[in-house]
Amino acid sequence: MRSLTRLQWTRASNLSPLVVAALVATPSLATELRDNHLNTLPRTDAERDRIAAVTAPPSDFSTPQAFETLSGGAATVRVRTDADAFSQPSGNLSFEQELDFKVGNGLFKKIWVSSPSSTLASDGLGPLYNARSCQRCHIKDGRGHTPSGPDDQAISMFLRVSVPGGPDDGFAEIEDYIATVPDPTYGGQMQDFALAGHPAEYRLDVTYDPVTITLSEGETVTLRRPRYKAADLGYGPLHPDAMLSPRVAPQMIGLGLLEAIPVDDLLARADPDDSDGDGISGRPNIVWAIEFGTPMMGRFGHKAGMPTIMDQSAAAFSGDIGISNPLYPAPHGDCSDAQTGCVSAPHGDGDVRGFEIDQVGMDLVAFYSRNLGVPARRDADDPQVLRGKEVFHATGCAACHTPSHVTHRMPDRPEHSFQLIWPYTDLLLHDMGEGLADNRPEARATGREWRTAPLWGIGLTKQVSGHTQFLHDGRARSLLEAVLWHGGEAQPARDAVVSMPKADRDALIQFLESL
Repeated sequence: MRSLTRLQWTRASNLSPLVVAALVATPSLATELRDNHLNTLPRTDAERDRIAAVTAPPSDFSTPQAFETLSGGAATVRVRTDADAFSQPSGNLSFEQELDFKVGNGLFKKIWVSSPSSTLASDGLGPLYNARSCQRCHIKDGRGHTPSGPDDQAISMFLRVSVPGGPDDGFAEIEDYIATVPDPTYGGQMQDFALAGHPAEYRLDVTYDPVTITLSEGETVTLRRPRYKAADLGYGPLHPDAMLSPRVAPQMIGLGLLEAIPVDDLLARADPDDSDGDGISGRPNIVWAIEFGTPMMGRFGHKAGMPTIMDQSAAAFSGDIGISNPLYPAPHGDCSDAQTGCVSAPHGDGDVRGFEIDQVGMDLVAFYSRNLGVPARRDADDPQVLRGKEVFHATGCAACHTPSHVTHRMPDRPEHSFQLIWPYTDLLLHDMGEGLADNRPEARATGREWRTAPLWGIGLTKQVSGHTQFLHDGRARSLLEAVLWHGGEAQPARDAVVSMPKADRDALIQFLESL
């Protein structure tokens, strides 16, 4: 959920600054960025040739590509017609693994309660929090939503907050790292709920200004430009240099497959200086991995601020729910030292668990998160979809939304091992222009950069989540609106969509809806 600076990691892990400084000074993987946390087998030259052939851009758009309908490879699941389309276990799990998946699902849905409580296995909520369970944000394992009105409790949306850091707040071995620190009062994110006796940190206030875009053939689209305010502050003013950024919970499918893409394959697509002159200059985010104590490539979160599913899950338990765990042991979650009542409140540590959720529980939640199945493609052979696919490639969309990858060979994770997958992402950071800028950096990501969002399953958003809101803050109410917000490196592709014949534009959207 967020990339930790040295100060944040010190506070989260309860380690002394001297210990953290010693860890940071040790040789790291910052320049090598190998997948040493995975048990992988090297690829042979023959395998590299096969992978290059099967992931090459298509030249014939009259028929689907081989295996294109299997979005998650052998882990692909059949398409359901109800809201549980994103909640199925990967299609290649064993019977025993399905049991672990179901237990992890139970922990993902668990409703946490305040301490002290007679339900010792479920206490420790808050005292400040954004939701009482993981499922409350990732509703049906799909996308969150924006507030529907002033009285809507924005459970699946909140504001991240940080202030500029100093020279001792970053990581020297991570090139271009932009140091930030938590707001001294409100921490790293704003919590809009609190236990009895504690004021909530704020109320999210969102207003929209209309922006009308004229497309070819007289078509018009009205976008909504959001304005965000942290209203009704419960603990005094924010720091004068506070930087706020809205976040809507992303969908959960296929995360383990994304984690299994070789980092070398992703880095091979990076072109930070645009050396090939195509206007696309993707680059990796590099963040501190608490799980392994080393810099790693970020893959998860809207700015690729988290390197592994375990890191992201642990950060979410702490920041979103206020639940301590082995990676984030503070029992009061994201409460700052200035929030003395929150820090000193009763908590759920100290019983047989050791933490409010222990390592066994974290392993099960991470397993569940890794193995939410990706639904199969629909209508891949439809002529209109095939035309939209051709438009997608011709306009340059595939330069960032890389259609396919082949995962590592992993003996201990056969469900993710050597799978041809179709996530439509390069997992790299791209400058998306001023229109989408939040002006808040995260590790190496600037205030204008965002990770390329995976597109698999995007056409099922309405079915699963009951809405069609897209982008990091849900401002886009349709896929066309999402495209029209693209700027920066994506400006030429966006302008091509504006000016192309309406029939091609409609075909492009139909292709996206088939993913």
